[in-house]
Amino acid sequence: MKGRITNSLGEILIDENVIAKYAGTTAVECFGIVGMAAVSMTDGLVKLLKKDSITKGIDVEIDEINNITIDFHVIVSYGVNISSVTDNLVENVKYKVEAFTGLKVAKINIFVEGVRIID
Repeated sequence: MKGRITNSLGEILIDENVIAKYAGTTAVECFGIVGMAAVSMTDGLVKLLKKDSITKGIDVEIDEINNITIDFHVIVSYGVNISSVTDNLVENVKYKVEAFTGLKVAKINIFVEGVRIID
C-alpha cells in the first residue's frame, strides 16, 4: 500500500520503496551500523548488501491509516553496544522519515543478522 497525503491541491502517493531507500540511507549513516543484510532462505547465510541494493534489507509497510512499520535487517560493528546502536538507529530513522514523508512511523523492528570487524 502507498502512503497517501491529501491536501487542497490534490493527492500525494508515496511508494514504500521510496521510504525504504530513504530509511536505509539514514540507517547506514548511524554509528555502529555496517550495512543492511540479506538472509538467504535456502542456506541461511547472511550477506552484507551493497549500497545500490540497500532496500533488500528493509521491509516497509503502510497501513490504511498511513502508519509506517519498518523492519531493518542490519549488520553491526564488532565491539559496539548493540542496544545503544539500535536506540540511535530508531531515533534517527523515526525523526528523519517522519520529517521526509509527513507520515507517522508507528513501529521500527531491528533484526541484527551479524557482526563485522571494521578495519
